[in-house]
Amino acid sequence: MQEPLPRDPIAEAARNWERHGWGEYAEPMAAVTSIMRAQQILIGRAEAIMKGFGLTFARFEMLQLLSFARGSQMPMSRASRLLQVHPTSVTSAVDRLEKDGLVRRTAHPTDGRTVLLVLTDEGRDLARGAAEALNEQLFANTGFNARDVASLNRILQRFRQRSGDFAAPLD
Repeated sequence: MQEPLPRDPIAEAARNWERHGWGEYAEPMAAVTSIMRAQQILIGRAEAIMKGFGLTFARFEMLQLLSFARGSQMPMSRASRLLQVHPTSVTSAVDRLEKDGLVRRTAHPTDGRTVLLVLTDEGRDLARGAAEALNEQLFANTGFNARDVASLNRILQRFRQRSGDFAAPLD
């Protein structure tokens, strides 16, 4: 972890926004920039944990998705949609996971055009261990209190839904 800065650069940027006549945009700019910085911090923490398992967070997500799937398998195109990443990114992750013996590709039994991804026993074990490490080392200590987590989940879910991320109605 690097040495903390002596002051908040995002708050300073907001002040600069105001000084340059963009006062009405200063708070939204600070919110967006803070979210992006928080993402960098959290990804850095997650990647450090995953490194101990020989994984990236993206490859962990693929393993975990397959571990939750019926029969620990799913079409590659469905994995791409659920992970919300381009099929090329899924192919790249699967190539590495397959090379490491964590997943395998197989033909769909009824649709010759569809490739199924199947989690191996080794992949299932690794996903479980990595998930437990994330639970203990990151999710149990995010830096947010329980009330903030609940608020963030509500706020970000509404934002994602309004942005077209998913169509399910909010409760």
